[in-house]
Amino acid sequence: MTFHDIYLLSPEMSMAGLAAVLILVDLVFSKKSALTAIAFVGLAIPLTLSIVLWVYLNDQAVTQMDADFGTETVAFVVDKFSLFFKFLIVAIVALVVLASSEYADKFQRFRAEYFALILFSASGMMLLASTVELISIYVSLELTSLPLAALAAFLRDDKSAESGLKFLILSAISSAVLLYGMVLIYGFTGTTVLADIATQLGAIDLSADEAFGANVLLFGVVLVIAGFGFKIASVPFQMWAPDVYEGAPTPITAFLSVASKAAGFAVILRVFYVAFDSEMLSRDWAEVFAVLAILSMSFGNLVAILQTNIKRMLAYSTVAHAGYLMVGLSAVAARVPEAIAGPSGVLFYVSGYAATNLAAFAAIIAISNRVGSDRIDAFAGMSRRAPFLAGVLGFALVSLIGIPPTVGFMAKIYIFGAAVNANLEWLALAGVINSVISAYYYLRVIKVMYLQAPEDESHVSSGGMPLKIAIFVAMAGTGFFGIYPTPLINAARTAIGVLIS
Repeated sequence: MTFHDIYLLSPEMSMAGLAAVLILVDLVFSKKSALTAIAFVGLAIPLTLSIVLWVYLNDQAVTQMDADFGTETVAFVVDKFSLFFKFLIVAIVALVVLASSEYADKFQRFRAEYFALILFSASGMMLLASTVELISIYVSLELTSLPLAALAAFLRDDKSAESGLKFLILSAISSAVLLYGMVLIYGFTGTTVLADIATQLGAIDLSADEAFGANVLLFGVVLVIAGFGFKIASVPFQMWAPDVYEGAPTPITAFLSVASKAAGFAVILRVFYVAFDSEMLSRDWAEVFAVLAILSMSFGNLVAILQTNIKRMLAYSTVAHAGYLMVGLSAVAARVPEAIAGPSGVLFYVSGYAATNLAAFAAIIAISNRVGSDRIDAFAGMSRRAPFLAGVLGFALVSLIGIPPTVGFMAKIYIFGAAVNANLEWLALAGVINSVISAYYYLRVIKVMYLQAPEDESHVSSGGMPLKIAIFVAMAGTGFFGIYPTPLINAARTAIGVLIS
């Protein structure tokens, strides 16, 4: 490994290094409260290193930098696509750390391990955005998933233990499915490098009957979709989400809902837009994603209506939003210039969804810590007991519906517009109908907070300063990019241009 390789890998290494520092500090010093500040301030290092890499790319006028780690195979690249997700993941981790400042008192003795596991998982997510080789992708996925399984069980009660065990077992099954799909692709193409896979497929007529193994290749692609489908909680691979979301610590539920989804779509975009970009193959997988999009939107929204626990409701909500995001993935098959709005819409949507969901969960953390329950009925009369928190949660839920002037509205307009430009009007219509259906259960929570009488008239505080900062920043992002989305849209277009140019 050369210094250049270390330089390219420096954001991920600094993130993992920060996790190790937290554990060492915990061994030496007894004051646990300082760990939150160290974790938050330490995130400036991977952020700064990512900025340095972005500036270097601009100065050198190159689209990407490769790292081979002493081998002949390029397994890791740094480009504006990967850096976009690194910025996003660092921002998500920062808000989750702030939102965890008081919640982590529930496991005070293990505060360092809690933050360290979040950082180790985040380093895996950052790797996922940069890996361009199947084995490296698999290793990065495992680095992402294993800490999350431990975090889901961190409360160590019955529900939390079930949550961690279910996530671990189902994650292992999905990883096996994904690995089997990768093996079939390797067997057909003779390589694990994404760009080389594309080259091999480009030299084969997949429509010809004599193309030996073409059906095996398609089966491998289906297995890869299934493996990634678990990571983004799409139907029919969403069975883990409700129980894990309910049993996990609420900040980890928030982390799972946004960071895991961002990393999942980063690697999906990388794999399918680089390795499987041939016209015939892209048409096939785009149709698969279109079907999964409708199933995920419909199932997630309809089942969410039945939920009485707000974390389970948002679990099914995230299934539905995975469907909205897959609308953007499906737009590539049209092969028209406007199709860039599909994948760039995925980046814009996942960023807006991160801000919105973090605002919602930060408010839920503050309320649940005081009322001691995640049941929707426990939020009754919260507009009188905690006007600020009720306003933030209501604003976030309005954004999840897709009502202006929120980033959720702009994201849905952008991604559904991409589907229309790609001649997928029926898919855009399905998205609009499902957005209307989702209004029922989102507005039900607002109704409970504003129209239902509270059981207790006592005031509910907004928590300490770190939690207030997390709430304010997430809410500000939800509102600002709803009114002025241009900077985020431009950044998304610049990032995705690396893959589809």
